Amino acid sequence: MGSTAGPAGPARRLVTGAIALLAAVSLVTACGSGDGDSGNGGGGAATATGVDDGATLTMWTRAATRPQSEALVKAYNAAHKNKIELTVIPTDDYQAKVGAAAGSKDLPDLFASDVVFVPNYTSSGLFADLTARVDALPFADKLAQSHIKAGTYEDKKYVVPHTLDLSVLFYNKDLYRKAKLDPEKPPATLADWDRHARAVDALGGGVNGTFFGGNCGGCGVFTWWPSIWAAGDDVMNEDGTEAQLASPTAKKVYDTYRGWVRDDIVAPGARDETGVTWTGVFPKGKVGVMPMPSTTLGLMPKGLDLGVAPIPGPDGGRSTFVGGDAIGISATSDKADQAWNFLAWSVGDKAQVDVVAAHKDVVARTDLASNKHSEADPRLVTINELVADGRTPYAMKFGQTFNDPNGPWLTLMRDAVFGDGASVDKNNDAVTASLAD
Repeated sequence: MGSTAGPAGPARRLVTGAIALLAAVSLVTACGSGDGDSGNGGGGAATATGVDDGATLTMWTRAATRPQSEALVKAYNAAHKNKIELTVIPTDDYQAKVGAAAGSKDLPDLFASDVVFVPNYTSSGLFADLTARVDALPFADKLAQSHIKAGTYEDKKYVVPHTLDLSVLFYNKDLYRKAKLDPEKPPATLADWDRHARAVDALGGGVNGTFFGGNCGGCGVFTWWPSIWAAGDDVMNEDGTEAQLASPTAKKVYDTYRGWVRDDIVAPGARDETGVTWTGVFPKGKVGVMPMPSTTLGLMPKGLDLGVAPIPGPDGGRSTFVGGDAIGISATSDKADQAWNFLAWSVGDKAQVDVVAAHKDVVARTDLASNKHSEADPRLVTINELVADGRTPYAMKFGQTFNDPNGPWLTLMRDAVFGDGASVDKNNDAVTASLAD
């Protein structure tokens, strides 16, 4: 997924070994070398704009968010004295690269992270404290709060949103019409989704009702969990140390997916789909309705008449997994005021509308959900507005538990959907054991 756990996130096999290295890293969370007055997270008085004095800043991001990162850096460099030198690192190498740089205290001035791994970096002291700076922004409470929460450690804020990738339902309006479904009424409940998928599947001729990545833990957290959240339930406790994935709501979700497998409503390949080709199925025009990353909207064939809708719970509600990347200033940067100038600009009106929204990406602020670019495509407004209803899960052991193909979550997923579902409670205990490890 272009930017998470997006899943660019969840669908990928993520490197987890670097976390052990991070745990051994000891850095001061104030400013690192020579910034002097660092009471506001990296130096100087906390201002909403920072300093633009011609400094050269280094920045790292992972390849999964290259287009968004490059667009922001290009626009910033064109309009500021400061200049950012961006390094794009292969996504699967990113955590190891950050861990090694942290160990040698050689981090760049700015670095982004898949938002689900931000807690590992904040707790290891790799980011500078941005609390006063973030709070000084006039739109601080309009920033994507799920990202802000993921980057808050011991009541201090360390990151701002960089790129957002949401999980949403995509549905094929042409297939809806053929199945005598209203193309302007997407599923509002999981029961609706089930009914719609079955109606489309009944068309036959190589058409299928739905699809999912059945051998991809990241795909599961990204697209299944919103149905649990939509019902008002949690998937973990607040500290991310105890799983709550055997609740009655969760079991309703698994039962629905298991029914699709049992009755052959799912497109071929779901059982073995590791996430590599997961998002390539719907664009072929043969699947009725399925959840996918919002970033795939701009990649869809122009002739495909599709709608976008929130992921519903069993009986209604709406939610989304707010994935993507968050970004902060490294604790060792001696140019924190200049680095903040970029961060503050990146979440400001001009960057969010003229760069992010113009590229059909999800804006990082709820007050800009409807803007001159998104208004031209109601689907973008739907996606942008969902940010306020979304969540970003918080867990120090996220990678080993949920993304690792040998982790306990994937076992729970597969047993619940391709098995008889009888081992969900036992598997939930295994997830808790991994989270608390």
